[in-house]
Amino acid sequence: MPIRPVDFVLMLHSHLPYVLNHGRWPHGSDWLCEAALETYLPLVEKLRQLERGNTAAPVTLGITPVLANQLAHPTFGDELDRYLTQRLAACAEAAVTMPGTPQEKLLPLVAFWDARLRRLGALRDSLQGGLTGEFRRLQDAERLEITSSAATHAFLPLLGRDESIRLQLLLGRHEHRRLFGRDPDGCWVPECGYRPRGMWSPLPHAPTAGVRRGIEEHLADAGYRYFFADAHMAHAGAPLGIYGELFGGEAEKVAAPAGPGIAGAQSAYRAYRVTGARAPIEVAAMVRDPRSTVKVWSRGDGYPGDGAYLEFHKLRWPGGLRLWRVTSRESGLGNKAPYDPVAARLTARAHARDFAAGLTATARERGSGESLIAAPFDTELFGHWWFEGPDFLGDLYAELPHHPHLRAVTASEHLDSHATRAATRLARGSWGRNGDFSMWLNDRVEWIWPLVWELEDQFWDLAPAALAHERAHDLLAQAARSLLLLQSSDWPFIISTGEVADYAVRRVRAHADETRELLGALREALAGSEARVGHALASALHLRDDVFPVIIPAVARSLASCARPVPAS
Repeated sequence: MPIRPVDFVLMLHSHLPYVLNHGRWPHGSDWLCEAALETYLPLVEKLRQLERGNTAAPVTLGITPVLANQLAHPTFGDELDRYLTQRLAACAEAAVTMPGTPQEKLLPLVAFWDARLRRLGALRDSLQGGLTGEFRRLQDAERLEITSSAATHAFLPLLGRDESIRLQLLLGRHEHRRLFGRDPDGCWVPECGYRPRGMWSPLPHAPTAGVRRGIEEHLADAGYRYFFADAHMAHAGAPLGIYGELFGGEAEKVAAPAGPGIAGAQSAYRAYRVTGARAPIEVAAMVRDPRSTVKVWSRGDGYPGDGAYLEFHKLRWPGGLRLWRVTSRESGLGNKAPYDPVAARLTARAHARDFAAGLTATARERGSGESLIAAPFDTELFGHWWFEGPDFLGDLYAELPHHPHLRAVTASEHLDSHATRAATRLARGSWGRNGDFSMWLNDRVEWIWPLVWELEDQFWDLAPAALAHERAHDLLAQAARSLLLLQSSDWPFIISTGEVADYAVRRVRAHADETRELLGALREALAGSEARVGHALASALHLRDDVFPVIIPAVARSLASCARPVPAS
């Protein structure tokens, strides 16, 4: 009897908030440059290697619109040049000052970093169209699939107006088409944040909204074909948490399900049509596999905590070079052994084989209709948090052809070959801590949401009149950009983690104040005033926050699509 392979979909979700022109270190443009040099360029390098070897690597690569805008911006190119020069200078300084000191034995690792940085710099210089252009080339060559997301990665379930949700999704789709040349099939719902159709009251003092559409309805209306959900939201597993939480602090142990599933639960190994109070929506939810992803997600039990891998937390100052290995999960930073790139490379290969074997074991256990293993991760995990991650991915795709029970495909390829899907209800939740909304709605960040809701109401109340007056469009457009940037899920997340919370607080307050000032100027303009100060502010902010060049049509469509009443059931 021929083997019926199970589809394996690897989803890499790439996102950073807008940081260009908002300082450099630690959470300004250096944040973006660090991600490019440690994750995006190494990923491109690995995908090119696989392409030259004619090895299929059908990654489903999510790139949020706000990240894609930054990667395509000329300012980013200048910032990356500066950052790369800075990193090479750190290597040069170490090579001069380390001889004759106890760190002399680490000099080969300094040479390793110098060679790596120069190689990645040369790769970057060779890319036609930069990183976005290279990802588009790989897409057009059918080497990968690129998905979109909400424009600024807003936590959609907590936005106060359906028009805001629609603008995030429609603008994200428009920007994807502009930068990557085609409409996206898939949408990464930020933080996997989902709520079904129903009454909406996240806080006692939230605006009265009545019955609101479920997130899947907004996705379908915006033209998306699929999204990803965490296992517990489909009643198919327990929440695992966000990788940064597990890797960033003390090692945590996260238990994967011991068997094929949880007694009485739905399967995590199929795509579903999502149904709420109405008929099933023709948008598919792919469920994160808790068994396979925990091997990568967990520092306590997963691959990244292996002693051979590069230690993320120990740095040499000045310069910030990482020259040591994890050594053991229990060892303190003072007891780290020197990094061995060859040993780490061999370990990544072994872990790729182990991961593929685990996928095969899972595939063999699947029953009728269980045809999918979906493994979504933050792209920045591979290369940034886990230095050897891109090698692991390359080795995994090289290994998968030896496993007949598996078929590596993109998300759209899976849907194309599995048209019949069962309907299910998804529970409210996210892939954040506790699997709920608590990373974005807690005592530390509760103050943010009344600001957002107030400004949403003001913006959408003014939008109809502003759309009818072309001379007010620059004010409306920049107010929309500032409101979208305020809505980024990154700000409450950063505050909730307690790391650089002051930066996120500043960004929230600044974007809120700027949105309020622009809306005030918009009122003046609609009342017949020239509003010169407001127009000057809009121009200055557009130079600083240079995203989403064509935004007015998306505002108009969002307003029109939400004008019809929502039925109660």
